[in-house]
Order: sequence, then C-alpha cells, then structure tokens
Amino acid sequence: MKRFLGFIKKEFYHIFRDKRSMFILFGMPIAQIMLFGFAITNEINNVNIAILDKSKDSETQKIINKISASQYFHIEQTINSESQIQSIFEKGKVKAVIIFENNFSKNLQTAKQGKVQIITDATDPNIANTITNYTNAILLNYIQEVNKTNIPTYSIDTQTQLYYNPELKGVFTFVPGVMTVILMLVSAMMTSISITREKELGTMEVLLVSPLNPLQVILGKVFPYVFLSIINATVIVILGVFVFGMPIQGSLFLLAAESILFIITALSLGILISNIAQTQQTAMMMSLMGLMLPVIILSGFIFPISSMPLPLQIISNIIPAKWFIIIIKAIMLKGATIDIIWKETLILIGMTLFFILLSIKKYKIRLE
Repeated sequence: MKRFLGFIKKEFYHIFRDKRSMFILFGMPIAQIMLFGFAITNEINNVNIAILDKSKDSETQKIINKISASQYFHIEQTINSESQIQSIFEKGKVKAVIIFENNFSKNLQTAKQGKVQIITDATDPNIANTITNYTNAILLNYIQEVNKTNIPTYSIDTQTQLYYNPELKGVFTFVPGVMTVILMLVSAMMTSISITREKELGTMEVLLVSPLNPLQVILGKVFPYVFLSIINATVIVILGVFVFGMPIQGSLFLLAAESILFIITALSLGILISNIAQTQQTAMMMSLMGLMLPVIILSGFIFPISSMPLPLQIISNIIPAKWFIIIIKAIMLKGATIDIIWKETLILIGMTLFFILLSIKKYKIRLE
C-alpha cells in the first residue's frame, strides 16, 4: 500500500512540476469560462448608429436623448440626408440609421401619430432584429411616458428597412464565417503541425542539410496548404452563391486577392507557431487555444464585438479573422472597393510581416 501511495505521490509531483500540465488543468478552464461568460451573448451593447432628424424639434430631441442614454446604442454620427446612408453602411461605421420624419412633433399634436424609420445594415440578421426590437422598445417606453399626461394618446409608427439583407438570410453571416474558420484551420493549424512533425521526427535537420536552402524547405512545406486553402475558398464561395444564394456585389478579383492575403497571413502565423512549439501536441494545443477559440468567439463571426467588455474588444483587434470577416462581408454584400477596405487590408499586411519577422527572429535564436 505504501508503494502505491508513493507512486500516487510521485505522479502528483510530476504533474505539479510540469507547467504545461498545470496550465491545461487549471489555466484553460478559467480562461474558457471567463471568455465564454463575457463574450458569448446575443444581446447588443453600444452598437454604433446614425440619426437623420428631418424635424429637429423638441420631441425628436427627447427621443434621441433617450436612445443615447440607453446602454444599447451609441450615436456615432448625425447625418443630413438619406444619400449618406449607403456610404456609412459601406464603411461599416454604423449598423443602423434611425430617421425621424418632417414635422414629427406637429404630426404628434395634430394626427396623434409620428413616423420613425429604422434602416439596418442587416448583414448580420440577428443583430438587425435585435436593433429593431430594442429601438421599438425605447420608442414604446417614450410614448407610454408621454401618454400619462396626454389625452388623447399619441403613437409612433415604425417602419423597418433591411438594407443589404432584406430576407434576413442567415447564410449571409454563415458563409463568410465558415470560410474564415476553414482557411485559418487549413493554413495555420495544419502548417504548424506539419513542420513540427518534421522537427519531432528528426527529419527537419535532414531537410535543412539537403541541397535545398531553409527558405525553400519552408516554402515547399507551406505551398500545398496555399493551394488547398485556395481550393477550399473557391468551393465555399461557389456553394454559397449557387446553393444558398449568397450574392457577390463586389469584384471577384478583389475577393480572390484578399482571400490569398488572409491565407498568407494564416500561413505566417502557422510558421510562427511551428517555431515556438517543439512537438505536434504542443502545436495542436497552441493552435486550438490561439486560433480556434479567438476565430469563433472574438472575430465577430457569431457574437457582436461591440457587446463584449472593453478588454475583449481590444484583444479582438489582434485577431486576423476579425479583419478578414469585415473585408469579405464588405466585398460580397456591400460591393466595397479597395478604397473602402484599405485600412483592414493594411492591418492584415502588417500582421503578416510581423509574424514573418518574429518567425525569422525565433529561427535565428534556435540556430544560435
């Protein structure tokens, strides 16, 4: 029995001595419950909206103040005409525009009814529905407060317009998100595991002393995944268009170029992981923790980033998938051109260069 207890004690000692095991046992559950608890929500908070107030009277100002005071919306800007709506939607600055009709206050007094139009981006159907419901709730609450002292009672007639997704098809969110996840998995995870496998088996040294130089070896390892990723992206787009009715409003050439850029970004991240990890298991864990969860949770694919706590919103900026989803939605649904998505494109280019330079630095340290 003493030998058995001694064996158990030894196993505990080995577990507590291994920092990676301790992280998996205690760090991962804590990180996951915090991440899932704060990030996974279908509610919206601080969503950017725009206001078009054609009336500019006391009643519309009271409603605008009430909307601004809520935790759900942040009034990003006030516009002067309906011709500005398309441009701000294309830039992705706002998710909805609330329009007050001319003579809103006068119509409440005379016709006992005012009209408000809610125009939503609708590239994400769930967010569009939630914005509409929250806005209607705020307007209803305002009317209830006003009607306490007014007889006969007033009412507000709301009209909803869905700009880019009038049928509220979920596939408009599903296709860009799945394309992003697959490209990240194939490009980054599989690349990191492939190179790490060579190191683990001891065959990487054999390749490095072959007539091929190290750069050619790395390029030879990653090129198949570039090819496979391009095929995957093409298949997803074709299925999305011809099976699910996904529109492509923008340039196919620009869509292809941005997809290849994201593939290169993911590949450079995979190479960085392979430089850090010494075993396939470590590479797999780093890929799952560092790629899968952030891509699904912090990219805006499923859950709105604006509703997350500020620290998670800041962290989401270093997730390449976030910027690619913005780009691909802008091209496919809004017909955006490079002059609209140039900032996101530069961010991806900058991330790619950063991952490559860091990989080179890590590689030199290992050689020394």
